[in-house]
Amino acid sequence: MSDTVQDNVRDRMVAILAEQAVLEPGDIRMDATLEDLGIDSLGLVEAIFAIEEAFEVQVPFNANEPAESEFDISTVASMVRAVENLIAAQK
Repeated sequence: MSDTVQDNVRDRMVAILAEQAVLEPGDIRMDATLEDLGIDSLGLVEAIFAIEEAFEVQVPFNANEPAESEFDISTVASMVRAVENLIAAQK
């Protein structure tokens, strides 16, 4: 995946998470957890719907169970990597 595509994914993910957290995108740190951002389980579900729509991917239904899912929601950076992997898997 090119740097431009990765930057685009990161920027769009930050925007989605910032919207759910009611924060400015500049306030989102890549090492932040959903808890750090104040995103609860409902916010996660809404973020997942937004991710699926924005990137035309399907997030695994068990994404909120890290031990059982390849979609890692532990940090913003891990979620960005997970979306990049979903995009790459479609090609």
